[in-house]
Amino acid sequence: MLFRRRVELHPIRKLKEFFWPSSGWKRSFRYGWRRVWRLSGTPHAIALGVAAGVFASCTPLFGFHILLAMLVAWVIRGNLVASALGTFLGNPLTFPLIFLVVYEVGTFMMGAPAGHAEPDIEGMVQQAGAFDRLLPHIVPLLVGAVPVGIVSGCVVYVITRSGVEAYQSRRRKLLEERAQARAAAAVSPDMRELGMNKGDAA
Repeated sequence: MLFRRRVELHPIRKLKEFFWPSSGWKRSFRYGWRRVWRLSGTPHAIALGVAAGVFASCTPLFGFHILLAMLVAWVIRGNLVASALGTFLGNPLTFPLIFLVVYEVGTFMMGAPAGHAEPDIEGMVQQAGAFDRLLPHIVPLLVGAVPVGIVSGCVVYVITRSGVEAYQSRRRKLLEERAQARAAAAVSPDMRELGMNKGDAA
């Protein structure tokens, strides 16, 4: 299997790697995108799946992002594997910015008074027990997550679909070139044999 580990990790190590990759988020992000490109399915379905993952990552439902992403992907007929991979866009590095924007949008939609106190989103995300500290602000976070998640999902859909279409197009062209090369290699011996037979007949 492509990109498969040579040595299987312990389940606890797998869980740790999932939430905080030892290789770093930048490398894991690149790896995730490569896996998205190589998924089997239409560019539309794959892009819908990733968009569902991004939408789920905008919600404050820590621990349920993948489940929510797959549920949304199933409803909109997106790729389920792509939806799980799409949740990687939400990680400890991006959550502070995501939830700050989500909170501001949510409080604005709820008509919060000017100068309202903002919670320490970054501290909540980075510290243990962060979800407990988010609970008092869960309503504006849930309200803001809907429009922010939809807009973010639409943007990522366009980017993902374009990338998958380009990758699949290059792959089809490469496979066609290889098939033509194999066909030419198979024809050449037959042509040489035919030429020898003509020479013998003469």
